[in-house]
Amino acid sequence: MADDIAPELEKGEKLRREIRSDKRIFWRDHLWMALIGMALVALVLWLMDNAFILIGTFGAGAAVAVRALYLASEALASRWWLTDRRVILPDGKRAVMLLEIETVRRLFGDVQIVTRAGDKYLIKHLADGDALVAEITAARDRRRKVAR
Repeated sequence: MADDIAPELEKGEKLRREIRSDKRIFWRDHLWMALIGMALVALVLWLMDNAFILIGTFGAGAAVAVRALYLASEALASRWWLTDRRVILPDGKRAVMLLEIETVRRLFGDVQIVTRAGDKYLIKHLADGDALVAEITAARDRRRKVAR
């Protein structure tokens, strides 16, 4: 979605927060992925007694770098919105109603939302995932009180 597009809110619905991926966290996550991948490739090639450990290690790092460059524009442009009724997905059309959320938890550096129906959504590359978990949980709990 473009930066000037916001989701359509229902009548009386209040936007609480716009959620964006953090650029620094995105690149940090990919750096860790590259380092772990390089170490695993080096280990496997060493165990296989392969003479091309450095080339394989470099290739693993390069593969993650290409992946990061390819995904950066999309990953950093995606936005989620938290309202007093729902969490709106990046397409701006689909949403998860707060009353349907069963679990909100940290999953590594990301936040996972699990619905009562078992649907799972992952909000990636967040600077402060714990704060978002608390905010979504509080919004869900407030919504439950209003619904009673």
